Amino acid sequence: MKKVILLVIGVISMSLTYAQDITDALRYSEDDVQGTARFRALSGAFGALGGDMSAISINPAGSSVFNLSHISLSLSNANNKNEVQYFNGFDDASNSNVDLNQIGAAFVFKNRNGDSDWRKFTLAIAYDKVQDYDDDWFAHGTNPNNSIDSYFLAYSNGLRLDEISAFEGESYTDAYADIGSSFGFGNQQAFLGYESYILEPETDDDANTVYTSNISGGNYNHEYTYAATGYNGKFTINASTQYGENLLLGVNLNTHFINYDRSTYLYESNNNAGSLIQEVGFENNLSTIGSGFSIQLGGILKLTEQFRVGVSYNTPTWYTIEEETTQNIATTRDEGGTSTITQSIDPQIINLFPEYKIQTPGKLTGSIAYIFGDSGLISFDYSTKNYGNAKFKPTSDSYFASQNNDISNALTNAATYRIGGEYRYERLSFRAGYRLEESPYKNKKTVGDLTGYSFGLGYSFGKMKLDLTFDRAERESANKFYSVGLTDTATIDNKNSNVTMSVSFNL
Repeated sequence: MKKVILLVIGVISMSLTYAQDITDALRYSEDDVQGTARFRALSGAFGALGGDMSAISINPAGSSVFNLSHISLSLSNANNKNEVQYFNGFDDASNSNVDLNQIGAAFVFKNRNGDSDWRKFTLAIAYDKVQDYDDDWFAHGTNPNNSIDSYFLAYSNGLRLDEISAFEGESYTDAYADIGSSFGFGNQQAFLGYESYILEPETDDDANTVYTSNISGGNYNHEYTYAATGYNGKFTINASTQYGENLLLGVNLNTHFINYDRSTYLYESNNNAGSLIQEVGFENNLSTIGSGFSIQLGGILKLTEQFRVGVSYNTPTWYTIEEETTQNIATTRDEGGTSTITQSIDPQIINLFPEYKIQTPGKLTGSIAYIFGDSGLISFDYSTKNYGNAKFKPTSDSYFASQNNDISNALTNAATYRIGGEYRYERLSFRAGYRLEESPYKNKKTVGDLTGYSFGLGYSFGKMKLDLTFDRAERESANKFYSVGLTDTATIDNKNSNVTMSVSFNL
């Protein structure tokens, strides 16, 4: 029998971490081309170039390309458009936001000792947005296969009835909180399914562990709303040096921070013969905060005055994550004839999950660039990252061990190719770039390859420069509504466009 706990506030700590899965590990392992307008105009192909505040985020040796101390700030207007197909339904949605993408400063200290091979030393501090989580989409369609009942059945079968139900006279709030603190997330899902009449126990005995559904087979009309906000940001302390005329070396110490909120709502209806439950509305909300740390090492070698090569390594990022969730469900059931009853369960309880850790994969980048004197340049970057190395920690936790096994089986090594060029005419600069990011999934379907292009302009006023860039990226993905049970996917063609403006100063 479940232990009775008296609650005075609507917040509980969960005993088991059953809410995390492969999508969380991937979300915090990915990065994007953010930063200054010049950096984005070349699609981020700056590993062998340096001389830009956002280039430091690729290769920390790049700050020693500056001859003078430097400050830059960038604003971006992002437009995110999703075209969604779910069975026979087609929808589209878009949103836009304006945000601070980057701000940073590099301070150059030249060595006045002419006999030393150490020519200069650069210290820099920078903020860069790593990933923008603002996203929303809507899917609707008729599912001929699965109902939301499969979600609750997946959690309920094998659990005792007295561990997923309220005592007589006990409020839904107290019961939901009691079950969560005593047994965890899975039992709470079964509780919502049982108390909303979706689940039917084989017997009314407390020891019953077998359940069937009160939703009959047939077609299910689904409407699913997804809305997310937040970002992944990085604060960097950079140090670099120039040795002789041709070698640059650098290191970054990075502090990462995550802010992520997501809300989903599924509405299901059916007219199936013999179905007791005809309508279901199921809402889930997630709020995540996190912090992390990583190190970057890099070098740039000038093989000739025009030709440069670069290499950099990003260690894994070690994140500490805290999450909280809320849920509610409402159903409408047919009591015969024209009589219907609506059952609403809104516990108004915040589930606080135990703090856990994620280790994202490291990344290795190789770069080449050719400088055409004062008239322009061309640059190419190649990066590789094995997403299968992402890990939930502690790995001794049986649930995390299972998820880590899923990650290594589903995700793979993915390469990123970036190429960019710049042509200068007097004070004007004309820029363009292209990038291809391979899918992190072995099947190449859950998340597809990303392709993107960019072009931009820059104008030098002398010590001040103004840059403007447009970039666009497209990727197709198959998104599951839930990780168990109702795992049918909506196919989403995402197109992300950005207009970025940067202003920079040499001091």
